[in-house]
Amino acid sequence: MRRLLGVTAGLALAAGTAAEAHPHVFIDTGLELVFDASGMLSGVRVTWSYDEFTSLLVLEDRGLDPDHDGVLTPEELAKLDGFDMNWDEGWPGDLYLRAGGEEIGLSRPVEHDARLENGRIVTTHLRALDRPVPVEGPGVVLAAYDPTYYVAYALSLPIGFTGRDDCAAEITPPDLTAANQKLLAAMAELSADETLEDYDLPPVGEDFADRLTVTCGAPSRS
Repeated sequence: MRRLLGVTAGLALAAGTAAEAHPHVFIDTGLELVFDASGMLSGVRVTWSYDEFTSLLVLEDRGLDPDHDGVLTPEELAKLDGFDMNWDEGWPGDLYLRAGGEEIGLSRPVEHDARLENGRIVTTHLRALDRPVPVEGPGVVLAAYDPTYYVAYALSLPIGFTGRDDCAAEITPPDLTAANQKLLAAMAELSADETLEDYDLPPVGEDFADRLTVTCGAPSRS
């Protein structure tokens, strides 16, 4: 994610040494599940609300909101829109979806926009599933995380549904005790001037991720 923000130097300065705790970017996340006419899950609309410090770095890097009044002109919004959508080929977008125990691929982002709310940049984008999947029985499980844990995602924004009104969502928080133990064990292998990325260490981001389980009633037979 950090390479997508276009403020690598500023974020690197903020990161400091390896002895300091990860992560360095914090994103409140919302998910809207989109169903097709037959009731199958076909897409996910993602909302990212960046922390105030990262938002400030992004704005300054692009010369936006120079008067610091927290209001962007239409021209500035146009320059901001898509700043985090220039994904490397194959990058999973820090969103993972499983249905029936199978990982389902997601498209590159489309229908994106960006705005500034209370000093925080908020962006949205839509991702289509590689194939529509049913959400009955065990349902589907989604998780938003950066495997390197440079970015921390929290499913703290609303969870919504489009195309069905018979779905329920449950968020399972991570086991922070176990996750922190794994992180500390990984960081113990580093010297003061090295980072987790310098070593072939197990990724720890997934251990800190909220998990969203969604189940619905029987799909329509139209």
